[in-house]
Amino acid sequence: MAHNTVKSGYSSLVDRLNRFPQGAPPSELLFAILKMLFSEREAGLVANLPIKPFTASRASGVWKMDLASAQKVLDDLAGRGILVDVEDRRGRSWYSLPPPMAGFFEFSLMRVRHDVDQKVLSELFHQYLNVEEDFIRELFTRGETRVGRTFVHEPALSEENALHVLDYERASEVIDSASHMAVGMCYCRHKMQHLGRSCDAPMDICMTFNGTAQSLTKHGIARQVDKQEGHDLLRQAHEANLVQFGENVQRRVNFVCNCCGCCCEAMIAARRFAILNPVHTTNFIPEIRQDACNGCGKCVTVCPVEAMSLVSANDPHRPRRKTAKLDEDVCLGCGLCVRACGHDGVELKSRPRRVITPLNGMHRVLMMAIERGTLQHLIFDERVLWNHRALAVVLGAILRLPPLKQVLASQQVRSRYIETLIARGRR
Repeated sequence: MAHNTVKSGYSSLVDRLNRFPQGAPPSELLFAILKMLFSEREAGLVANLPIKPFTASRASGVWKMDLASAQKVLDDLAGRGILVDVEDRRGRSWYSLPPPMAGFFEFSLMRVRHDVDQKVLSELFHQYLNVEEDFIRELFTRGETRVGRTFVHEPALSEENALHVLDYERASEVIDSASHMAVGMCYCRHKMQHLGRSCDAPMDICMTFNGTAQSLTKHGIARQVDKQEGHDLLRQAHEANLVQFGENVQRRVNFVCNCCGCCCEAMIAARRFAILNPVHTTNFIPEIRQDACNGCGKCVTVCPVEAMSLVSANDPHRPRRKTAKLDEDVCLGCGLCVRACGHDGVELKSRPRRVITPLNGMHRVLMMAIERGTLQHLIFDERVLWNHRALAVVLGAILRLPPLKQVLASQQVRSRYIETLIARGRR
């Protein structure tokens, strides 16, 4: 295979993608996808971009290209959803390369476009994600920290439940607290539409927020919406029995997907590859009230991960009577089953152990990097020297980790500087 013997722009790009915790295992399918999204020249240029956000001036220096030419390349890539560009308070644009997922894979199918054959691209995505196992297992099973988390289905919450739900556990609060909000086509259902397998769930309902929404709306990849329309879309998702999956952070959530069980990559993976909890669960779990359950099976029908089933009720007076049974290991705790049940046969209860959600994107990426053995790439990015402020942010996050995670971090970077900081932080 040519990419194994010659260091092409695409090979370099794959290496760059895998410096980030959310990488993409190389395969012929991956190279075919990248060749549809990048020219070889673009792939080589992107391969040399820093991991942390950067300006056009920095890119021009890395590429050894004049500023105007570098700016044109960056804007073209951002216009196609390859890069995300966000303006700071002073009007300066900062660029970053998102991971393949959640990232530029999805952005390629969040709108109808004619510069790329989306039908062919959809088939390649399907093969890479749903036939080959490496990428899905890398994305959803490696390490303890997941890319995404489940939001509780808010109509299913009782008054008692509501007392135990934190603001960041509600998709409605993500909408209310966002600086920007946009909506685009659901990548998963759009892909399945090209394959002739899509369901009738709403299509234009993929939500992005904050800096990501700002970038996608600027380039026509998504449509800006206000908070009222955001809540209307969330209600529409609830009525369609869609599950809210969002970025696994407490603050400044960048995306919330409204997912169906038949098209969503995470839920397909859970069923096809027996992956338990491809995204983090909520802090709730359903409890079946046997005295109220009539065995109608509505909870079984709406469960996106097949955690519910019907079994014999062992009723000697009604030998054919069925009752619902929950597989707690598989359950996401979304609460769709509660809303579907018309007999108060299912109710949510708090999980005995709370799920820990990273504070922000830096915290999540840091946790994933430690668990996946890639921390050194974040700290020692040879493509651009980290300034003291940026390094302090990373090291400060390390110092807030549990002691075991601190040890793992220290072992990965083998740095006396970090070891000294950790030791001081324990005093």
